[in-house]
Amino acid sequence: MATKAYELYGMPIAPEDPEQEYMTVQETAYVLKCSVSWLRRLLRKKNELCGRNGRGGRIITNREQRAAIHVIRSAGDPRTGRPAPRRRSPRRATAKTPVAP
Repeated sequence: MATKAYELYGMPIAPEDPEQEYMTVQETAYVLKCSVSWLRRLLRKKNELCGRNGRGGRIITNREQRAAIHVIRSAGDPRTGRPAPRRRSPRRATAKTPVAP
């Protein structure tokens, strides 16, 4: 069961206007189609990609910052710097050889 805090701050929320100048983390995650937790981790590592509203207030992003986040996200797996891993197809069944007693 989701906590009240997760329902308020951990789920992406559709913005009123997708082209607005400033968005919260939840709205940015919705527009960029990523999770809020991934976006928060990225913004913690790269402080220049976000701003704060007031002293210790909400984390907000502007258009230029969202474009930079999109470039990072579309570049591949940010943990390794390589393309995003692809799902492997299941192994093919091989002919089993009988075991000699």
